[in-house]
Amino acid sequence: MEESFPRVRKALGEGLRRALSGYIWLLKILIPVSLATALLDYSGWLQNMDVALKPVMATLSLPPSAALPILIGMTAGVYASLAAMAVLPLSGDHMTIITVFILIAHNLPQEGIIQARSGINFVKTTLVRITAALAACAVVAWCLQADAGAAVASVSVPLREWPSMGAFLQNWLAGMLHLCAKVLIIVIGVMALIELMKEFSLIDVFVRLFAPVLRMMGLHQRAGMLWLTGVLFGLAYGGAVIVEESSNLRLSPEEVEKLQLSIGINHSMIEDPLLFWPLGVSPFWLWVPRLVAAVAAVYLITVWFKLKRVFERKTV
Repeated sequence: MEESFPRVRKALGEGLRRALSGYIWLLKILIPVSLATALLDYSGWLQNMDVALKPVMATLSLPPSAALPILIGMTAGVYASLAAMAVLPLSGDHMTIITVFILIAHNLPQEGIIQARSGINFVKTTLVRITAALAACAVVAWCLQADAGAAVASVSVPLREWPSMGAFLQNWLAGMLHLCAKVLIIVIGVMALIELMKEFSLIDVFVRLFAPVLRMMGLHQRAGMLWLTGVLFGLAYGGAVIVEESSNLRLSPEEVEKLQLSIGINHSMIEDPLLFWPLGVSPFWLWVPRLVAAVAAVYLITVWFKLKRVFERKTV
């Protein structure tokens, strides 16, 4: 037992070092993107831009007012979209469709930058997530037989009414400090766990345990730890871990892309869905649609890479 203490100290020290390095990198993204998005929301531009999405709402069997929580969710994240949904008179079916969209395509600027630093093009991952959200919502709307006119006519309600810019910045800073503290705790914990598993040769055992799930998802076994990190902690919390580990696992560009598309569509499977549960959304719709969408995206990109290789061999 005493012989293992030095190995534990070594692993914890290395985990702390790598965690702080990744955390500093992550703050350089979180703080400016969060502030820019919050200022956009504070200015009122987000509330005025929902007109551009009205035609899209009709294709998803949603009323025009549904564009507001979707647009805010895409730019500002899950919490802001919940605030919008809470003040709009939406039916249960509409709540479900909006929730499915937001769970797949939320916080796109911030998470897209994080994924870009992890090895996938920002535009590609953003477009794939939006496409997956639209496709999943179209299927959900068809299953629910939702009616776009079922909701009561709504009026826009300001999501935030700050008395001054100073009060707004103070509130944003308090929320950001709380978020940064959560991120630091999670990054240190995950990095320490990874280093301990490396030191005691447990990663292979852990990844083999999830091998059937990874095969079902169409992912390589080496991506097991990163997939689990994204699924459990999300991209904002797990982004630093994903960046730190993706190069060490010697994943090919194709494997990195499939992993990133999978966790881009389907991540934070514990916290995010539970936030929408109080709105009356069924657990089935909270977890199943985006998992299916993630699997479909990985298999489609796999087919794309195979066709690309065949084309390249023919042109050589």
